[in-house]
Parts: sequence; structure tokens; C-alpha cells
Amino acid sequence: MNQSAVGSLVPRQAPGSYGLPFVSAIRDRLDFYYFQGEAKYFESRVEKHGSTVLRINVPPGPFMARDPRVVAVLDAKSFPVLFDVDKVEKKNLFTGTYMPSTSLTGGFRVCSYLDPSEPTHTKVKQLLFSLLASRKDAVIPAFRSHFSSLLATVESQLVLAGKSNFNTLNDFTSFEFIADAYFGVLPSASDLGTTGPTKAAKWLIFQLHPLVTFGLPLILEEPLLHTVLLPPIFVSGDYKALYKYFYAAATKALDMAESLGLNRDEACHNLLFATVFNSYGGLKVMLPGILGRIAEAGEKFHQRLAAEVRTAVADAGGKVTIEALEKMELTKSAVWEALRLEPPVKFQYGRAKADMNIESHDAVFAVNKGEMLFGYQPCATKDPRVFGSTAREFVGDRFVGEGSKLLQYVYWSNGRETESPSVDNKQCPGKNLVVLVGRLLVVEMFLRYDTFTADVGVDLLGPKVEFTGVTKATSGPGAV
Repeated sequence: MNQSAVGSLVPRQAPGSYGLPFVSAIRDRLDFYYFQGEAKYFESRVEKHGSTVLRINVPPGPFMARDPRVVAVLDAKSFPVLFDVDKVEKKNLFTGTYMPSTSLTGGFRVCSYLDPSEPTHTKVKQLLFSLLASRKDAVIPAFRSHFSSLLATVESQLVLAGKSNFNTLNDFTSFEFIADAYFGVLPSASDLGTTGPTKAAKWLIFQLHPLVTFGLPLILEEPLLHTVLLPPIFVSGDYKALYKYFYAAATKALDMAESLGLNRDEACHNLLFATVFNSYGGLKVMLPGILGRIAEAGEKFHQRLAAEVRTAVADAGGKVTIEALEKMELTKSAVWEALRLEPPVKFQYGRAKADMNIESHDAVFAVNKGEMLFGYQPCATKDPRVFGSTAREFVGDRFVGEGSKLLQYVYWSNGRETESPSVDNKQCPGKNLVVLVGRLLVVEMFLRYDTFTADVGVDLLGPKVEFTGVTKATSGPGAV
């Protein structure tokens, strides 16, 4: 149905049912975690009701969430309503129908939980923009240094054991890299030593445990992880150690914060959250996602990437520069395609500011003021009405040439890939940095190797990648 035809339809109520209070929410939670899994949970309900906009319950439900009821938008056309801050409020909705205790963030509601209408949101987001701008020249050398060391370790482990777990190495390396890139101070050279990633992971789990499963038996996991929030006191020591590092390492950024009218303490908690939760947490998921998809794409695709990467770097005098990276169309496309299929943050939320209508491809739905809207991003970014019969497949050159028109339907950054973050929206302030880092991983791989093999599976928060072999580069700057 064309857009004008859809717009002329009479709005109707979204199909679906919330079922019995309390009981149905728990039943649906069990479906989500154990009996169906998250993707099948949404897909089966779309199929049952014949609609990509529908009323469902979402986890975690009782007792952590007061109200699990949402209107789900699960296609590429309806999903962007979640980005429109004129239509939806974002206050306290970063993690959805529940909110972790502010005791986990120094007693402050950090930027991710603020609506753009709140004055502190503007100040904190401007601080993040200023930090990124001030450190832009540090990103490429920091990444290359840290990830060159990681790949050297991969090679040593392959020789010794025939395999190498990328996720494990990435957890440490990404923590060091992002702190180095942002602040120029290695966590491992501070009082944190090598404990930073472990402390960060514990702190992340205490915020995200309602939305994940650890693979434990249901009878243990449900009461421990999905019924009540874990007490923040158990990670307070870890958080204080992280805070101490940031307060010392981020001196220049904190000076900037004070010039913007932010309290130094509040600014430090926001920088910690943006660095550890948003940036580091994102890299823990994104980099294995990119690597896994490219591993599965096979040797012929690797040859194309290697040729592009090495030609662009050679043309830049053997250096990896922003200008060289911009010439790598296939590399950019491969990263965007991985982000389309494996978005680091899968769930988005917004509360309707007023009565409104939401359009899917085939219908118009009425939503009432105050209703919670919810999006499961993989449904929207694998929409066959936009991406065709290959919507669920990795097509590395999808966004090359004319394919770049499809970038408006890539939503990983809490906004369209064709749009830019600002203080007035909730799009990721590090959007461009994230794509840059993804491209740098591809560049580092194919300067060093002609091809590689890996086993790809599932980890706690996303893909798991284990190298099984690498073939050293036979041409270009990394040739042996």
C-alpha cells in the first residue's frame, strides 16, 4: 500500500492483548526469556495478529516494572516515532518499563534518563560533544595501538591453542582504548590496574539483569534476576573505584563541564556512565557483531575488503587517516550492515505526549496520551518491505552506491543514520565515533590478514566470536 493510501485510512486501535493483570505479564516474561526467546517472542505476535503495531507486555514485568503494557512498533515505517521528541517523552525510559536505582549513578539521573526538555540534558550532551571534539585526533592512533596488541595476542593464542576468544580480549582492550581515546590516561596505569573491565561488567549487570538471561535454570534465574532489582550496595565498591579513576583522569573534561554550568560531581558521574555504559558497553557488543558477520561472509568478501583497505591506505602514504577511511565505501557499508543486523541497543522506548496516530506500512493506529511505545529494533531493521528478500542476511555491499539511500532505515544510534545527534534529540552523541571505530577494526584486520576464520555464537549481551585461523597479508603494508 502506498503512503498516500495509508494516510487516508481511518485510525484504529492496535490489535493484541495484555491478558490478565500480573499473571499474563509473568507468562509473557517466561516466553521472552525461556520458551520462545526475544526475537520469536515479537515475531510470533506479529504473525498472530497480522500487524507490526500491536499491544503486548514486555519484560521485566512484576515486580520490577509497575506497568509492562506497551504499544509495540515493529516495522521500519512505524519505528521512527520513537525518535520524535515532539511526540514522545524520554524521561526515565532508557531501560524501558523499569529504571535502575540512581544509587548506581551517584544519586543522579544521568543523561540517558533525561528528556531533551530538561536543562541538564543540554549541558551534559554539550559536554559530550565537546569531549569528542577535543579528542578527535587521539582516536585512530589509540585504536591502532590497542587493537594491534590484541591481534598479536590472537596470533599467539592460535599458535598455542588453535583458537582465540575475541570477546575476552576485546573486553579488556576496548576498556583501555576508550578511556585512552577520551582522556589519555590508561586505566591499567591507575589504581584500577587490570580490574577495570571486571568492575565495569559487574556494574553493567546490576543495571541490565532484568533484560538478560544467563542461561541458568529458570527456577534459579527468575527469582534472582527477573523479579526484584539487585541491591546496589553489592557493587558500590566497584563503582567508587571507577569513579575515582574518572575524577582523576577526566580533569580537562570536568573543567569543561564547570564552564557549561555543571556541578563537577554530577558531570563525573555522567562521564563515567557515557564512557562505561554507553561507549564501552556498546563496544562489547558491536565489535564482536561486526567481526562475526564479516567472518561468516567468507574469503571472497575478505578479498574485496582487503583490496579496498590496502589501496586507500597506500594512497594515503601508508597511513590510516580520516581521508583514507572516507574512501573505503565497502568497508563503511559492511559496518553499517553489521549495525543493522546487530544493533548494540535493541530496545527503544517513548511515552506519548498527546493522542496521536502511528502509521505502519498497511494501517494507521490511534495511540492515547501517556501510553508507552516500544520498539524492538531488529524487527524494524530487518523489515522485508524495505530490505527485500535479503533483509535477514548480511549483504556487505548493501549500502554502496545507490544502496546508500537505505541508510535512512538504519536506526542503531537511536535515530536515522542519515541524521545527526544534537542537544535537542536523543540520538547517540558518539554516533560518528562508533562507525569510525567499526571501520578501524575492519581496516586493522585487513591490513594484517588476507582472510580469517572464526566460530560465531551467542554471548550474554550479543555475538561471541572465537578465531580459529588467520592468513597473514601477502600484499600491502601488513604483508609478511
